Order: sequence, then C-alpha cells, then structure tokens
Amino acid sequence: MYKNLQWKIYLILGLVVVSLWMILPLNEKINLGLDLQGGMHLVLRVDTSKIAPEARAKASERALEVIRNRIDEFGVKEPSIQLQGVDNIVVQLPGVTDRDRALGLLARTAHLEFKMVSDDPEKLKEAISGAAPEGYELLYLDAEPFLVKAAPALTGEAVVDARVDFDQSAFGQPYVGFTLNAQGARDFARCTRENIGQRLAIVLDGKVRSAPVIQTEIPSGQGRITGRFSQQEAYDLAIVLRVGALPAPVVVEEERTVGPLLGQDSIKHGIRATIIGALLVFIFVLAYYLLAGLIANVALILNFIFTLAGLAYFHATLTLPGIAGLILTLGMAVDANVLINERIREELRAGRPLRTAISNGYNKAFTAIFDSNLTTLIAAGLLFWFGTGPIRGFAITLTIGLLSSMFTAIFVTRTIFEFLLSTDRLKKLSMVELIKQPKLDYIKIRYICYALSILIIATGAYAYFSRGQGMYGVDFTGGQLQEYSFQNSINIESIRNSLGSAGLGDAAIQKISGKNEVIIKTANDTVKKVNDQFDKDFPDNKYQLMRIEHVGPVVGKDLKSKALKSLFYSLIGILIYVGFRFRHFNFAAAGVIALLHDVAVTAGFLALTGREMSLTVVAALLTIAGYSINDTIVIYDRIREVIRTMPKVGLKDVINIAVNQTMSRTILTTLCTLLVVLALFFYGGEVINVFSFCLLIGFMSGIYSTVFIASPLILVWEGFNSGKNKK
Repeated sequence: MYKNLQWKIYLILGLVVVSLWMILPLNEKINLGLDLQGGMHLVLRVDTSKIAPEARAKASERALEVIRNRIDEFGVKEPSIQLQGVDNIVVQLPGVTDRDRALGLLARTAHLEFKMVSDDPEKLKEAISGAAPEGYELLYLDAEPFLVKAAPALTGEAVVDARVDFDQSAFGQPYVGFTLNAQGARDFARCTRENIGQRLAIVLDGKVRSAPVIQTEIPSGQGRITGRFSQQEAYDLAIVLRVGALPAPVVVEEERTVGPLLGQDSIKHGIRATIIGALLVFIFVLAYYLLAGLIANVALILNFIFTLAGLAYFHATLTLPGIAGLILTLGMAVDANVLINERIREELRAGRPLRTAISNGYNKAFTAIFDSNLTTLIAAGLLFWFGTGPIRGFAITLTIGLLSSMFTAIFVTRTIFEFLLSTDRLKKLSMVELIKQPKLDYIKIRYICYALSILIIATGAYAYFSRGQGMYGVDFTGGQLQEYSFQNSINIESIRNSLGSAGLGDAAIQKISGKNEVIIKTANDTVKKVNDQFDKDFPDNKYQLMRIEHVGPVVGKDLKSKALKSLFYSLIGILIYVGFRFRHFNFAAAGVIALLHDVAVTAGFLALTGREMSLTVVAALLTIAGYSINDTIVIYDRIREVIRTMPKVGLKDVINIAVNQTMSRTILTTLCTLLVVLALFFYGGEVINVFSFCLLIGFMSGIYSTVFIASPLILVWEGFNSGKNKK
C-alpha cells in the first residue's frame, strides 16, 4: 500500500473517530434551537427618546446588564442576551413558554418611587378635571385617584434588597419587603418623621401600588409594598426591585415563542423527513451506480457525521430550518458524486483504463464541483449576514454541509477507489445507464421557451401584486401570529364567531389541513384576549398555544429591507464570480437572468397557491438561487471544454453538444435533490411546508431554466455583442 494512501486512510478514520466523539450522545452535544426545544426569542428596543440626552450613551449597555441580571434571578438555563446595533437587545430563553411572566419580568422598567400624597380635596378635584396644580400629578390605585407630588421623596435606586413575605393578618397575602441602603434609610427616616399622619404613595412604573398612612418614623430603612399580588407576581416584583430599574423603557419589537408541544412535533417530523429522504437517495444512488453508488453512500453518511461535528465544534444551534438544511445538503452532496461518476462513465466509454478513467473523472469534475458549491456558499453567507434566528441556523448548517460534502465527495470517495485499485479488488466498474445521451436542438425551440416563461412569470406577477399587503406575512408587515391546537375538531366559523365576540372580527384565520389547529393573525398583541374568549366559548375543547410570532412595524420594515438586500447582493455576488471564472460577461448575465427567472416563477406560484412571503421563503429563494446556478455552471464548464476541444464548431452547436452531454447528470442530480425535498414537503411538518414547497417549485424551474433559458441566452447575448461590434 502506497504511503500517500496510508496517510489519507488514517486521516479519514481519525476524522470519523473525532467527529463521533464530538457528537455522541446527540442530546448532549448538539444544541437545539428554540423552535425545536421550545422557548422565547425577543428583540427589545431601548427607548432612549424618553431620557435625558446625557444619559443615552450608556443606556443600552446598562439595560443589557439589568436584563441579564433579571434573567439570572429568573433561573433560565443557558440564556442568550446580546446587544444588536445601537439600541436593540436580542434575548433567547430556552424552555421558557410563560410569555406573560417573561415579558413582565424583562420589559418592565421597575422604576420605583415614594411620593407624598396631597390631602387637599380642592386640588384633587382640579386635577381630576384636567388641571393638576403645578408640582403635582394625578395617579391611580385601581379606580381611586391620588394627587401626588411630582418630585419623589425617594427612588428605587436606594433599594439594596427585596424579598417576598406573607402577611398573616391578611390571610397569608404575599407582599414585597424591601431594605434601603444607608443613605436611603436616612432619607426615608426623615421623610416619615416629617410627614406623620400623611399618606405616602409607593409608585411603580407610574402606577400607585399602595398608599399607607405614615403612623410613625421608620428609622430601620425597611418597608413593604402591598397590593393584590399573586405569589408569582410578588416574586417577580422582588426580582426586578432587587436587580434595579431599567435606565429607559424597552419596547418588544419582535417576539417568537414556541411551545414545547410544537418543538417536539417539529423534532419528530424533522427526523422522519431526514430518514425518508436519506433512504430514497441511498437506494437510488446504489441502484443506479452499483459499487460507485455504494462508495457515494459511504461519503453521504460521513458527510452527515462531519456536518453534525461541525455544528458541535462551533457550538452552533440546530434549528428546524437547520434540519431542512441538513436534509437539503444530503441531496446537494449527491450532485458532486453524480458529476464524478458520470465523468468516469464517459472516460470508460472512451476506452480509458479503469485507473486512468477514475483519475480523469475526478480531475475533470473538480472545477464544476468547486464553482457550483462556491456560488451556493455565497447565497448561504448572505443568508447568515442578513438573516435572523432559525434562518441563520439554516445558513450555518448549509455552509458546514457544503464544505463537508466537497471533502467527502472529492477526497474520501477517491481514497476508497485508490484503496480498491491498489489492492487489486477493483477490476471493473459497472454502472446502470437508463438515461442515454440525447441529440436534441435546444436552440431551435428557445423562442417558444422564452414565451412560455414570460407567460408563467406574468401570470404569477399579476397574482402577486393583486394580493397587495396580503402577500406578506407578519415578518414583513408587522403584527402577530398565534397558532392554537385543539383537543377536538374545530371549524373556522366557530373560531370566527368567538373572535368576533372578543372584538377581533377583522382577524385573519387559517385552519391547518388535517389537524385541529388554527393560525390567527392580528395587528396587535391579542393573546390574553383570545385565550380568555376561547376559555369562555370552548370550555369542553381543551387547547394549547403552540407558538406566537410578534413583529413590530419598525422591525418588519427592517426585515423586508434586509430580505431585498440579501437577494440583490447574492445575485451580484454570483454575477461577479461567474463572470470572473468564465471570463465572459455574457455567461454571467445569462446565468443571473436564469436565477431571476427561477425566483420569479417560485414567487408567482407562491402567490397563486395563497401562500405568504416570509423570512423562511426568502431563505428558500436564496437557496434556489445558489442551487440553480449549480446546473448552469456545470453546463458552462462543459461549453468551455467543448470550445477548447472543438475550436471549429459554432457556438450554437457547442451549446447543444454541451447540454446533451450533461443532460443525464442534470436529470439525475435534480431527481436526487427532489427526492429529499419531497420528503421535506410531505413529512417535514407544517412549519417548514412553505419552505419545501418553494424549493420544489424552484428546483424544477431551475432544471428548465438551465437548459432552455440560460444556455440559449449565451447565444442571444453573443449575437447582440456581435451586432454592436459590427456597428
């Protein structure tokens, strides 16, 4: 055995052992995203417009510190709190599904003030009529009005401890006791000494919590806040007082809450889709390529292991779109193996010895594999740059998977072939050939194809723009989406009547086919109102809140802008790279027009089938752009080769020859990828159904546009340039 072969085998075995050590056991080594394990994703904006200009510079950093301390006190396992931009804080809380409590804990300013209450009834009447005396403000305790001094006698900054206790004289009612620092204790003692017999309002975030009469001086620096607290509310109030107030109010700009039931359901569907997709690909590749297919399947298994190891090494989070990326990578990894095997088949057909045929097959396939994967990586990189949450998880998984697939397809499979050849175990390499090389004239029918594409795109565009704002989901328009799962069957009319009773008659309602689940879309946060109404109207039909997605108008506009930028920059990146690699702008321009064609066709079918544009759809469109160019690059690579080997053949014939020579590869790779996408579509679950639908349409459009749009457009562009030169 050759030495250079030995180190290759040891390297592969070493990587396998290390990778298995890194990923096993899976439930401990792979971090699951919030959409799989349940939890909350929040984007909080620090509203610095309501504080003094000199305090704005450090407000976001101080707010981050306060929120982190509150979460630590709350006891969340492995939270993520990060500052994003100037005034946004991104918070991820795994396992937390009590949204009301979490939002109350994080978004509450907790600005505590002690204010003296005026006992002048005339001044109180003036304030109630809308003319509060100077230096006073009108506040309420439930419905009871209090006229208090605007300037506080003491603030919560003096609080050093807060705890929950129970008032035995009030049937164990919980209250929050607090302790002040030394200076606060002196100020509190002076205040109570000078105002015996008067009422002191304890004000939290602009609302009176209690207003006891001062009976005597309180020198201890200790007090209590009473009110109609539940035990949990009292504990949460103690946390925020103990940690301290936020320096400025915070606004929830984006919220994505996933219940544990939906997370478990997503994992189940994801695993099922992965197994079915993998089996379909394995069986097809093995049946078609025989021994070469078995070697390719070994590479696919290793690719799966290496991808998971990459996720574990970088401490990346596996999200539901990430699982989709994992499955999709499996289909796309076959692309390289098919390219290599088809090249080997061509070499064997040309009469080359087996060893030479294998060597030439790998060498000739390399540039096409490298170029096609790099263009997909451009799209994945932009997805990560502009994406958020689970979409970034998809981009990371896709990137690691593509890099791993290049290693396994090019290095691992070649090493196995070299091992079999060096040990004389491989004498003959047989492959099934169901798809013979055609001899069609694609250029001849190009105008029919152009007309067909224009008709399809125009129909889709009409449907798209006719829907107006209804074409966009809450990611881009802002608003709230709530998904409910009922124990028994439920019809839309009952839901509509129930929401109408709650004053939400304008809510959009969608029933999930085959399930007792409904999706409700409203302009504002209506969770409590909907829950209360459902409790009243459906007492015998238990329900669970599966997920909540809330996007503010500012974030919605920002996400829309980022989505357009990501699509634009991906097309520009692909245009520049293809133009650079093939040294012809007409190649690049034709390829990008074909990509735009696929994106437009997919968006059109999205509109025609009543689906919405969302961040998940944008991820699918970018994936389509990255994958669709793969087929185009393979044909471009073959055109370049034919031009070099047949310099006297005209461009029209060169294009037809190249497309015919690569047709079997184009059909086979698209078929393998469609097998995994179909598994995603039928078995991946409702959450990523629209994602897999887009891929299904986009990939089918991709094979059509590569053959009938991109390739003939090179000739059109060449003719256009020739005409300009003649002039």
